[in-house]
Amino acid sequence: MNKKKRKALVKKGVEEMPKWMRGEKHSRKKLYLRGKRIMPPAITGREKAAELIEQTFLAYNSARLREGCSLFVEKMLKPDVTVGMSLAGALTPAGLGKSCLVPLIEKGMVDWIVSTGANLYHDLHFALDLELYAGSHRVDDRDLRKNGVVRIYDILLGYLDCLCATDVKVKQALRSSAAQKTMGTAELHYILGGCADRWEREMGVKGASLLAAAYRVKLPVYTSSPGDSAIGMIAAGEKLIGSKLCLDPFIDVNETSAIVYGAKQAKRGKSAVVMVGGGSPKNFILQTEPYIQEMLHIPDIGHDYFLQFTDARPDTGGLSGATPHEAVSWGKVDPEKLPDAVVCYLDSTVALPMLTHCALALAKKRPLRRLYTKREQLLKILRDEYRKQVPREDLGLFRKQ
Repeated sequence: MNKKKRKALVKKGVEEMPKWMRGEKHSRKKLYLRGKRIMPPAITGREKAAELIEQTFLAYNSARLREGCSLFVEKMLKPDVTVGMSLAGALTPAGLGKSCLVPLIEKGMVDWIVSTGANLYHDLHFALDLELYAGSHRVDDRDLRKNGVVRIYDILLGYLDCLCATDVKVKQALRSSAAQKTMGTAELHYILGGCADRWEREMGVKGASLLAAAYRVKLPVYTSSPGDSAIGMIAAGEKLIGSKLCLDPFIDVNETSAIVYGAKQAKRGKSAVVMVGGGSPKNFILQTEPYIQEMLHIPDIGHDYFLQFTDARPDTGGLSGATPHEAVSWGKVDPEKLPDAVVCYLDSTVALPMLTHCALALAKKRPLRRLYTKREQLLKILRDEYRKQVPREDLGLFRKQ
């Protein structure tokens, strides 16, 4: 329909409206009717993925995915933005470490990570070229147990030839002299990443492991619950026979907050968070701002950009940290930046490959920040600023004890 015919149709519709409705003022009408018009082209099968998302993902969670991809590509990946990513759910066993996270890390599109320990443990199977298989969730788990097969929903792997083989290599890494001290989880994962990098080269599978990729580009990887994974359980077992390895979570709280604060102190610097799933990693990456503001009394206004993929609901308490609007009340998100906050209620195994494709197709490679090597420098900035906020009589409190 051409514009002239459409205008005539609209005029006819107005004339047939009740008189009382015709008298209504619509001064804010254009404010609402300014989005992308829903008139997509017919899908031909020849579209590229980024084109398909832009042209046909127009409503509901497909639109949230399009908005999230645009936010990531057009704003988060600008040179002055430091991008943190949290990872929850069994992502690496599904191959998303190799297919998505390694390319994003290598292109400088992620600057620091908070992950469940389980994701990092299962990531090591790939560095060792151990086999995981696509299977079915419609199987007899009792029979799997009898036959030494472990199931992660529809992913199948061997108990002895995958899990136990990985345990042996992790145990060797944790017995190294470099691991015999108190440290934060970034340092632990840097040690494991160095081993994973070596294993990749030995097995001929370079580019398979998230931890190996992070090691090569000096990207810090944290876990918010270091005891809640096979890596943590192996470390605990080693402790029983005299290991000096001790993981200090307070180191992680300070380092992650120093990264965020340092990002905001740089010229025009901004902080972005991409949360793949929820849970403890999401809360840990977001709590950096309340820690800076509430605990250290340092003025700040929250993260600038917020993107989450989740299948949880806020009304049942299952969506950790809830929505970005609620996060504003905690100081986690800058209230002026809510238009740059997107929550997409979608399975991460669908959303993350699409986000990765759009980023690699539409954005340029960014310079590597190598934040692992800058932890002490960033901590000093945070420490010095905190000392300005602490009452003079409290500064020597612990020296007197």
